[in-house]
Amino acid sequence: MTGGFLLAFQDSLVKFAADGTSFWQFQTLRSGCNFLLLILVPLFLSIKLSVLKPMNIPKVAFRTVFLILCMFCFFCAAPTLTFAQMAVGLYTYPIFVVIFAIFLLKEKINYLKMSALFSGILGAGLVLKPWVADFSKLQMLPVLAGFFYACNLFVLRKYCANESPLAMTFAVAIGFMISGLLGGYVVDNFVVDEAFRENMPFIATGWPDLTSFAIFIAIVASLFNLSGNLCLVKAYQTSESSFLAPLDYLYLIFALFWGKVMFNTLPDLMGLLGIFFILLSGVTVAIQATKAGKNVT
Repeated sequence: MTGGFLLAFQDSLVKFAADGTSFWQFQTLRSGCNFLLLILVPLFLSIKLSVLKPMNIPKVAFRTVFLILCMFCFFCAAPTLTFAQMAVGLYTYPIFVVIFAIFLLKEKINYLKMSALFSGILGAGLVLKPWVADFSKLQMLPVLAGFFYACNLFVLRKYCANESPLAMTFAVAIGFMISGLLGGYVVDNFVVDEAFRENMPFIATGWPDLTSFAIFIAIVASLFNLSGNLCLVKAYQTSESSFLAPLDYLYLIFALFWGKVMFNTLPDLMGLLGIFFILLSGVTVAIQATKAGKNVT
């Protein structure tokens, strides 16, 4: 829950800064800050820097690729979509998580977990409104981000359960820096379609003039991004992904909160009904957790 709250604020900052930077520049700056902060952590705690090295580099790198693809799809249309639309699109990922849990991880899915999951999906649908005439195809990009995020969770749970959260976060910082620099170079030198640049300026611009505003936002986002991701990595290492998936729907509540605070936007009545179902999902998860605790005792 803490990770979701911090990351929702961080994601809202990206949309807020979209007009003053590019996806590639922002990714590079934020990840560079993460890189420096993570190097300082072992020094501050008087432990060896080797704690930042993954035990299985190929598997951790594989997970990092999924996160890079997830973030690219999530922020592609940031200037066009509302923050709520972005968040709801991303939060279709528990559908893929449950599919992976059943067929790949062989986890047991009980009635309460499924009820929480479907309540969340229903709520997300009421906010997203895929049936309306002005539904934008760009809203499918955050949904694709949800698929890649679920892939990341599967790899994390299946192959990286024993990795240090610091090591995996450090690997992500390096991966995002490389992808940001490479993507910015490719866009600046090979993207010549002016219509594409006008319609998708956030990703069709490589490296715009660096401003103090972009640097400041990147530093603040880095602090929240690093803290939030460390929370989530530890959570998914120590609990069933199918249990955490419904609980993660609380991110949507946080996203709506930051959307109101930063952009003065709120969903309509149907969207608020969707929020109700998302809250119902959270209550169901709490009941499940209580029952699980009683069974242990």
